Amino acid sequence: MQRFINDADCVVEDMLRGYVKAHGDAVALSDANPRVLKLREAPLSGKVGLVSGGGSGHEPAFLGYVGHNLLDAAAVGEVFSSPTAQSFADAFRAADGGAGIACLFGNYAGDTMNVTLAMQMAEQDGLVVKTVKAKDDIASAPKALSHQRHGIAGGVLIWKTAGAVAAGGGSLDEVIAMAQKTADDTRSLCVGLSACTIPAVGQPNFSIAPDTLEFGIGHHGEAGIRVEPIKSAAEIAREMTAALLADFDDLAPDAEFAVLLSGLGCTPLMELYILFDQVSDSLAARGHRIARSLVGDYVTSLDMNGVCLTLLRLDRDILQALDFPARSAGIAI
Repeated sequence: MQRFINDADCVVEDMLRGYVKAHGDAVALSDANPRVLKLREAPLSGKVGLVSGGGSGHEPAFLGYVGHNLLDAAAVGEVFSSPTAQSFADAFRAADGGAGIACLFGNYAGDTMNVTLAMQMAEQDGLVVKTVKAKDDIASAPKALSHQRHGIAGGVLIWKTAGAVAAGGGSLDEVIAMAQKTADDTRSLCVGLSACTIPAVGQPNFSIAPDTLEFGIGHHGEAGIRVEPIKSAAEIAREMTAALLADFDDLAPDAEFAVLLSGLGCTPLMELYILFDQVSDSLAARGHRIARSLVGDYVTSLDMNGVCLTLLRLDRDILQALDFPARSAGIAI
């Protein structure tokens, strides 16, 4: 394994030190917990605090979305592992401005367990915490079991819209309502071409055979819906778009979407734009329109060669929230 690392067991600590040194004008580590990154001026008095968190290896998620009118704090876990309950609880405290806390995180067993424990800890301190889970990965469970689906790149859009409502002075219930509305109208799907390598392991923890692709692969290498022979970018994009559209209920014939196309860590930007070209054509051919688009590395999976396509069905309120000014140290959104 050839990597720019010092010690495979300390990659998260080394990353966090570098990240704070690079962006220290905007963010800082919590004095109470070195695995909590917070907006430098947080907590913001009178504003609903926004918190998320998850395993490292998905950069710029989660720490990259701590920013103005986005997340106020993020709990940072080991590579592909949930942050501890203590880290989530300390992130709640770091973000608490007295108006309640919205914890917006991906639907994984470890994260759910630790957020639940952290909420119990926060309640003892008199903090009010409410949650919304991203469950946008349509390949992780059938539609009839959509409550079991995992959260992947759709979380970015939830943080963006909920952050807008919080920044605009919305109450905790209003922030949660926007987050849930965004989550309910977001669908994602990943395709993988090659595996990723966890630094502490030193070799790929799964395999994708040459000349094949994994359709519906998970962000940690979870098995997809099927293995297919490699095909053109146009065919892959059409197949992904069709699968996502089919998962929406009551889809208007002229629906508007925000499209997020994220690389998984080892996918050239050139190839993302080749894919996006066909995604755009596929939506247009069905009478739909792309109102907003994001193309780049938004939620990755270490060095996996692959792509995640996310569609968010828009209405006036969601579009207005997406357009609300926001910035973070890690990425422009």
